[in-house]
Amino acid sequence: MSDWYYSAGNDQRQGPLATDALIALFRQGRIGLDTLVWRDGQAQWQPLADFAQDLGLAGPTGSPLPPPLPSATANLSRAAPAPAPRRGLSGCMIALIVAGVLAIPMVAILAAIALPAYQEYVMRAKVAGALATTAPYKNAVSSHWAREGSCPDNDTPDFMPSGRYAAGDVASVTFGEFESGQCGMEMRLALPGNDTLDGKAVWLEYDPSDESWQCSSEIEDRYLPASCRG
Repeated sequence: MSDWYYSAGNDQRQGPLATDALIALFRQGRIGLDTLVWRDGQAQWQPLADFAQDLGLAGPTGSPLPPPLPSATANLSRAAPAPAPRRGLSGCMIALIVAGVLAIPMVAILAAIALPAYQEYVMRAKVAGALATTAPYKNAVSSHWAREGSCPDNDTPDFMPSGRYAAGDVASVTFGEFESGQCGMEMRLALPGNDTLDGKAVWLEYDPSDESWQCSSEIEDRYLPASCRG
């Protein structure tokens, strides 16, 4: 199996790790479902939540290193005008000074591209991590339907008031019947300070005909897992 790498924050990449070691870090609480991970064959870094089912969470020597993490911050100093060459400076020294000054705008351009991309990765990981917590709730809804032939709500025995499901990036989970007649739940996110995601809803509908779940949301598609995009 491929070795794993994970983001430790502040642009720090950790690895390689065997699959068992990665799972152990998750069990110890040292990484979470929103931690970005990579292994050989992936086109880009993805949240651990995308692999939660395969790893049971809800490598070889010479494996290629992952691509570098996008920069999370860009501490750029204001470019100071190049000092006038003092008498006696060599032509090489003058060339280095000029090259340094010209390089600063290029670094700023690259940072302006990398930072939004990294922020989008983080936001997508937050949504994926919150969705991963609904796995046991899905089982509870489908089991109730199979047993009772009706949709549970938050007042149904073995279910709780919506606010009692608040944890991590989840603000509430409300159970009930959709206008389509299908059972399901509405999960709302809790990400204070993030107007794009905070308080936004994700809807999960259960189709008993094939025991499948359909996901939709009021959140922009670029922040959602592929299975939730409309």
